Amino acid sequence: MRQDSGSGVAEREILEEYLEGYAQILEEVAATGRRLSRDELSSRRNLGERAAEAGFGLRALVRTHLIAARDAWPRGRDDSAEEALAAVQQAVDAFAEGYERAQRLAVRQEEAARREFIDDLLYGRSDLGRLAERAERFGLRLSHEHAVAVARGPVAYDEGDAVPRQVEQALISRFGDRSILLTTKDGRLLCVAPGHQGEVLTHFAKQAHAATDGGQVAIGRPQSGPGGVVQSYEEALSTLEIAERLGLDEPVLRAAELLVYPVLARDRQAMADLVHNTLGPLTTARGGAEPLLDTLTAYFDSGCVAAEAARRLSLSVRALTYRLERIHKLTGANPADPTHRYMLQTAVIGARLLAWPAEQL
Repeated sequence: MRQDSGSGVAEREILEEYLEGYAQILEEVAATGRRLSRDELSSRRNLGERAAEAGFGLRALVRTHLIAARDAWPRGRDDSAEEALAAVQQAVDAFAEGYERAQRLAVRQEEAARREFIDDLLYGRSDLGRLAERAERFGLRLSHEHAVAVARGPVAYDEGDAVPRQVEQALISRFGDRSILLTTKDGRLLCVAPGHQGEVLTHFAKQAHAATDGGQVAIGRPQSGPGGVVQSYEEALSTLEIAERLGLDEPVLRAAELLVYPVLARDRQAMADLVHNTLGPLTTARGGAEPLLDTLTAYFDSGCVAAEAARRLSLSVRALTYRLERIHKLTGANPADPTHRYMLQTAVIGARLLAWPAEQL
C-alpha cells in the first residue's frame, strides 16, 4: 500500500520494485559499453506497465530512476560516463513507453466502459439497481433529479473529437466535476447534470453553441429517479425534432417552454384531421398549398402584423393582403378574425409538425 507524502522512504521502497535489474544493467553497460538487449528493454516496458497499473505517477518513477542511476554510477572510469548515460536514456525511455502504453489501454477501457454505461442508461438495457451502482463511478446519483441537454452541430461528433473536448474543458474549468457527465451520442453532444444546477446546462449550451459553429441545443426538464435521465434526454431530442419541423432557429431551446407542441402532436390522428379539414382546401389554389401555408406561418410568427409578415416574405403589403383574402375564401376562416385565428394557427402548427403537405396525412 502506498504511503502519503510524509512517508517518502516507504514510498521509495515501493517504487524500487519497478527498478528490478536496473542497477545491474547500468553496471554491465558501464563495464562493457554495450547497448541494452531486446529482453532488457522489454523488461523495462513491462515494469512501466505495472507501475502505471498500480497508479504511480510517472514523475516520481523517473525521479526514482535517476536516484538509482546516481547510486549505481560507475566510479573511477571517466570513459564509462557516456555509456552509462546512454543506458539510463534507453532504460527510462523503454520504461516510459510501457507506462504510456498502459495508460492508453486504461483510457480505452475507460472509454469503452463509459460508452457501455451511456448506452445502457439511455436505452434502459440494464437492471436499475446495477445501473445506479455503475452511475456512481461516473459521478451520477440516479436517485436524485437530473436534466439533460443535447447539442447538434453541422457534423457528427465522437467522444474523442476536439469539439467535445473543448466543451468539456470549459465546463470543468468553471464547475469542476460537480457530478457532470459529458459525452456524445449519435453524433450529438450530451450533458447530464443535477437537476438543481441549471447553470451547468446553461453554460454547456453556450459553449456547445459556440464550439459547433452555431449548433442548436435543447434542454430537457429535470426528472427524478433512475429513469429520469432517459426521460429528460428523450424530451431534449423531441424538442430538437420539433424545432427542425417548425423551423425554430433559436440557439437554445428549453423543453419546458415548448410543452404545447408535444401536447398538440400527442394525438396524431386528431391533429391530422384538423389540418385536413382546416387547411385541405388550400391545395386547390394555383401553385398548391405551400405559398399560402408559408403566408400564414409568417403572419402568425410576426404577431399578425401584416407589414412585418410582408417583409419576411419579401412581398408588398397589398400582395400579402390578397393572399390572406384568398385563404379566407378557400377555407372559410379569416386569419384577421380573432375567433378564427386560434383554429388556423393551431392547424398551421400541426401542418409543420406533420410535414404537410409534403407528406400525406
